[in-house]
Amino acid sequence: MTQAIRTPSPEAANSTVATDYLVSMSQPGSHLFEVRLQISRPNLAGPIVDSGVIDLKMPVWTPGSYMVREYARHLQDFRVCDRHDKSLSWSKVSKNTWRVQAGESDSLIVHYRIYANELTVRTNHLDSTHGYFNGAALFFYVPGWENLPIQVAIAPPKGWWVTTSLPSVSGVENTFEAADFDTLVDSPFEIGTHQVYDFEAAGKPHQLAIWGQGNGDVDRLITDCRKIIHEVSNLFSGLPYDRYVFLLHLSSQGYGGLEHKNSCSLNYPRLGLRDRDKYNRFMQLVAHEFFHLWNVKRLRPKELEVFNYEQECYTTSLWFCEGATSYYDGWIIYRAGIVEVKDFLNGLSKDISRFLNTPGRFVQPLGESSWDAWIKLYRRDAYSDNNQISYYLKGELVSLMLELLIRNRHGNRRSLDDVMVLMWEKFGKSEKGYTAAELQSAIASVAEMDLDDFFNRYLHGTEELPLNDYLQPFGLVIKPQNNDIVPDLGWRLAAENGKTIVKFVEAGSPAQLAGIDAEDELLAINGFRVGVENISDRLLDFQPGEQVNISFFHQDELRTSEAILRAPRPSAYKITSVEEPTPEQQRNFEGWLGCPYHKL
Repeated sequence: MTQAIRTPSPEAANSTVATDYLVSMSQPGSHLFEVRLQISRPNLAGPIVDSGVIDLKMPVWTPGSYMVREYARHLQDFRVCDRHDKSLSWSKVSKNTWRVQAGESDSLIVHYRIYANELTVRTNHLDSTHGYFNGAALFFYVPGWENLPIQVAIAPPKGWWVTTSLPSVSGVENTFEAADFDTLVDSPFEIGTHQVYDFEAAGKPHQLAIWGQGNGDVDRLITDCRKIIHEVSNLFSGLPYDRYVFLLHLSSQGYGGLEHKNSCSLNYPRLGLRDRDKYNRFMQLVAHEFFHLWNVKRLRPKELEVFNYEQECYTTSLWFCEGATSYYDGWIIYRAGIVEVKDFLNGLSKDISRFLNTPGRFVQPLGESSWDAWIKLYRRDAYSDNNQISYYLKGELVSLMLELLIRNRHGNRRSLDDVMVLMWEKFGKSEKGYTAAELQSAIASVAEMDLDDFFNRYLHGTEELPLNDYLQPFGLVIKPQNNDIVPDLGWRLAAENGKTIVKFVEAGSPAQLAGIDAEDELLAINGFRVGVENISDRLLDFQPGEQVNISFFHQDELRTSEAILRAPRPSAYKITSVEEPTPEQQRNFEGWLGCPYHKL
């Protein structure tokens, strides 16, 4: 965040307020971070503020994860005193605001503890092996003082060390300084006995910090991280940081990433780094978060130019922030030589399959999906696929269409790269937020065509994406992969503890019309027991249009309902070659993918 974006209050602008944190973890097994905050005006006499009252606020969300998470719910044991250890009065005036009666005190010392037992990239985790925290989930800010520098000292258990992207305070052990509160929020900490690997890429120092045991080859990870760094650096003509840190948590089943300006946090299954497909998926995650340090951390919508940590920041442009980045994460690792062309196209095929099997694409427009991220994307339920579409997923495919549209129109002399560079030069370098209209205008200027109809159909409307129309000029076509002959009921099933449980029911499907709901337990078809392992074989005994009797438990009540089977539905699609590509299609393919045209 640039200093000019947020204007300090007069009190802050004219003061020498010092804000210092001390973070301790005397009993890691308790999952409690112990935090001491000291706010002082050492060179000035008189009250901290004219009224003698100071508000301390805790963020309710963290940038990059668009949901109100109520971090204050983990705070306990709040108390406050002056520098003479005299207790000061305070009251809680909202869910995340503590109001302190400072009186004539020239300093405040606040003590509190934060429960930290949620191992994700957007929360805090402390146990006997390490401590990890995000600034938004641990620290207070004082309204009007967000632009003032903050020092953070860490008191780790014996034998533990600290990794963060914040610069160290010279001569003071385990003490770091953030230029402002935005920077503090944007700089997660890893504290423990994690492995730290230093390496150089594109002329800048980098670190890979790994907590947890796994089956990855560190040398290979660093080599491929270097490739990603070089590829994206070449695209944007340099790196916008002095030093960068990859924080990797290897856990049992976790998955996720969160971008920061000078670092990223990654969570991945510990045994998922040897299998080729799983390794490629991990490198795609790395590329995604690294690409974000341009697209969204510095190049971001107007609505996110200044972060409001107390409430939602609505924008229709997350399709570009996340969707375009989702297109680039696969595209980057292919261009970097980490995966082959078939891997890149197979990755797109899997995403197309997910998209075409999500009925919500006909209900929720892409722009609305972005706007409603705060209440929908991170709060999915059994019905979500019927009325939602992910701005990551559809945004990726709309970005693919724009890529192919621009390339086809300009003979591969222009591409989505030109859009990214234009937006970076115009908005990203200065961190000036862009409007939705300015984003559309930039894309249209690169394409050299009016895109109102495109945006009305595919961003603001719910028309089916005509993906084949955009792939055909490149000698490619999407085809169903399973010639399924099993009549369909419009449900998804899963085995749970020896039972067959309905996990999803498509709106308007035979299953829904029969009164079947998510979490029902399937028992029998026409009186014969069925389960996940044999349901397809059983349905092969029937034809579309035939009626079957389905027995199931609904909230532990035995029911039997009639359902009319419908025609089979494809569950998977694949990008493959057209039968007889023209010379122009072959040239387009080679210009886009950088390799000779060949049958897929």
